Amino acid sequence: MTPPIPSLPRRARVAALLLTGLALAACQVAGSARQAPVLGGAVTMGLPAGYCIDRSTSREGADSAVIIMGRCNSDASAVPAIVTATVGRPGSAGVMTASPAELAAFFATTEGRATLSRDGKARDVRLISAVTSGNALLLHLVDRKQGEYWRAFVGARGRLVSISASGTPGIPLAPEAGRQVLDAFVAALATANATR
Repeated sequence: MTPPIPSLPRRARVAALLLTGLALAACQVAGSARQAPVLGGAVTMGLPAGYCIDRSTSREGADSAVIIMGRCNSDASAVPAIVTATVGRPGSAGVMTASPAELAAFFATTEGRATLSRDGKARDVRLISAVTSGNALLLHLVDRKQGEYWRAFVGARGRLVSISASGTPGIPLAPEAGRQVLDAFVAALATANATR
C-alpha cells in the first residue's frame, strides 16, 4: 500500500510556499531532462521544465515515499500547481497488470473511492472518468476537500507511483490545466525510468 498523501491543512501550508514562488531544492539536470533520484535511486522522478522537488516537505521512508513538487520560482512559465507523487513498495506495480477496465471498475466501488479519499471515506470522492494514457491510468475525480482534480497511477521499476496535480483555494488549477500538468509528469517519469 502506498503511503497516504498529506492532509489538507499541511498541503495548504505547502501550497503557500510552492505557489508564491519560493525556490525549491535543485534537481539533477542531464541535458534537457530534469531528474531526481528517490529512495536511493530505486525510482527516478522526472520533472518537466519549471518544476522542482520541495525536499523540506517530501518524505522518504525505508521503502516508500511522498514527493511534493511545484514551480521552481514565480517567474517560471510552468503552470502553478502542487504535484504530489507517492512511490510504493517494491512489487507494488503488480496491480497495474489488471486491465484498465478492471482498475477503473475498482476505483468506482466504495472500497476504491475510500482508497482515493484523503480521510478514507468513500462518500467524499466521486469518479468522473477513467482513461488510459500509455501505461498510466488517469482518473478525473471530485474530492469533497480537494475539489476537482486529476490523478494518475503508473508503474516505475516495479513500484506503483500515484501522481496528482492540484491547486489551492487561493490559486485554483482548472481541470484541463491539471490534466496537462499530470500528462507532463507521467511522461517525464516514464523517460526518467526507461533505462531499467
